[in-house]
Amino acid sequence: MTIALVTNVITPYRVPLYRLLAERYDVEVLCFGAGQSYVPSWFGDLDAQLAAAPFPARRLDGPRAALALGRRHRAAIAPVAGGAMLPATYAGMRLRRRPFVLWGSVWAHPRGSAKAAIGFPLVRHVYRHADAVVTYGPHVSRYVERYRGRDDDVFVAPQSVEADLFGRTVAAEEVAAWRAEAGLPATGPLVLYVGRLVAEKGLRELLAAWRRVRAQRPAATLVVAGDGELRAAAAASGVRLLGAVPRERLPVAYAAADLVAVPSIPTPRFREPWGLVCNEAMHQRTPVVATDAVGAVAGGLVRDGETGLVVGAGDADALARAIERLLDDDALRARIGDAGHAALAGHTYERMADAFGAALSRAGAL
Repeated sequence: MTIALVTNVITPYRVPLYRLLAERYDVEVLCFGAGQSYVPSWFGDLDAQLAAAPFPARRLDGPRAALALGRRHRAAIAPVAGGAMLPATYAGMRLRRRPFVLWGSVWAHPRGSAKAAIGFPLVRHVYRHADAVVTYGPHVSRYVERYRGRDDDVFVAPQSVEADLFGRTVAAEEVAAWRAEAGLPATGPLVLYVGRLVAEKGLRELLAAWRRVRAQRPAATLVVAGDGELRAAAAASGVRLLGAVPRERLPVAYAAADLVAVPSIPTPRFREPWGLVCNEAMHQRTPVVATDAVGAVAGGLVRDGETGLVVGAGDADALARAIERLLDDDALRARIGDAGHAALAGHTYERMADAFGAALSRAGAL
């Protein structure tokens, strides 16, 4: 019998992890398909993701199917996502007395919706009674431990991206060609934003900060890569909009940028679980300016003045000052870029898979 890993979609940055889990622990990935609106169109639809997966993967058709997982699987791993899918998967394992491992990304309780209020008692029960927990980072572990009252069965899987893709050497000629292709000036400072164009990502605050930066540095350009409901607001602010950039082209964008802004803000329903854009940029030694609402900050990867600059979430003036500070100091950019790159040493897929193995072992599944 295999181990089930329940998720909504197969995002490219999880493929190396799932491959390792399948090879090491006989894991089968089961996708229920919800949340597709959060996924860029170039990821492909769910059927395309399943067909391309280099590991056992299939569709999971709703909570009823999740309840039956214990018949075919000796254990299950499931994230804090997908509405009824988490409690259904948990209940299905408990009905068959099989191990259940929770994969936690949340580090603040969502508020402000009836759905969250009704569902949280069930989620809290899973937090408390899962056989083991894997988390995105220490910040999530601290949140989980508040409900469990212990930490001996909580394991950190350090968030990772493909080092061979995002850390590849990018030649100056590639950068020049990318600038021309993107309609950017051949020279001049570049600030890059990569992500969904939505309020919770702090885009409004970034645009406000940029007005201050641009007033003193007219040669600077803010490049926005992504799509979403605030696209028109971004276009009206005079920034360069690229739309969704395929992942294979992102390393060149990061290499071209003087810094990357990750300005996420907390909302009643959202707090940035991690922010893999930080990892991606740091692989190119490009310094990051992030807010304290970003999981990579709370989780210790982006440390203020060491591996990045950190500002208070929602503070457009502080964000502007941090951007200006980096744009004006070549030595600081180089120092932070090098330190950020070095900090990624522990953020590998192998380390992630090790954490899942430790959790599965602790749960009695191995």
